[in-house]
Amino acid sequence: MSFRSYKDVSGEDRSGLLGQVVAQRSRVAERLRAIRRVVAVMSGKGGVGKSYVTAALARGAAAAGRRVGVLDADLKSPTCAGMLGARGPVRIGEDGAEPVIGVAGIRLFSTDLLLDEGKPLTWREPESERFIWRGVLETGALREFLSDVSWGQLDLLIIDLPPGGDRLADLAALVPGLAGAIAVTIPSEESRRSVERSLQAARDAKIPLLGIIENMSGYRCEVCGRSGPLFEGNAGDELARAFGVPLMGRVPFVPRGAVAPDGVAGPLVKTFLEALP
Repeated sequence: MSFRSYKDVSGEDRSGLLGQVVAQRSRVAERLRAIRRVVAVMSGKGGVGKSYVTAALARGAAAAGRRVGVLDADLKSPTCAGMLGARGPVRIGEDGAEPVIGVAGIRLFSTDLLLDEGKPLTWREPESERFIWRGVLETGALREFLSDVSWGQLDLLIIDLPPGGDRLADLAALVPGLAGAIAVTIPSEESRRSVERSLQAARDAKIPLLGIIENMSGYRCEVCGRSGPLFEGNAGDELARAFGVPLMGRVPFVPRGAVAPDGVAGPLVKTFLEALP
């Protein structure tokens, strides 16, 4: 079964949809001219600490002197704002919505800043066929965050994607110059299988794969500093070998705090920054 897009419809476009989409994509391109690199952080499943890794990379890059922004594109379960100490309200300036400033001067935008406390994200979709419209609305929200947020001059914009590979393909269509994607996994076989599918989807879409980060690779003792196993498996190494990309690092589970220990985060961030094209 095939469908026509707005580009394929002949006759008069009375809705003006084509003009709206073209104009918004032009605004996205204009915003991105001020951003040197856009990198996506992805996973195949939830619960692997993808946002935790995003926050650690953003903090480390900012500490290394980079001008960093974070877009939390996990619209339904946003957590980056809390991890980076970013609080609303969102202000609307002459050039669009202004990102909120978090720790180390990191600029952040997230639905967490727009939703009432404890309220879930809801869409104003048509009553019928909601499951079809929801994907369209989520992609539209991502496009608006890229086009209507006044990011300013950035060395690096890190986009924390929701689990799965769908939004990565949407992002690549919106950001043709996407520097690449980093995949986050935990050591387990279940995570390896899930992340493998997302990595293959990224490769099929010709999205550069920068590397793998294995999170919760062990349990780090707060007293002695030693790490022990937390999950069975070796997903990070196996995925890196299968896709011919580097294993950027292993991050142990930390009982307290939202940032990996300096001894882990420092080398990880250095490897991450060196991998950027």
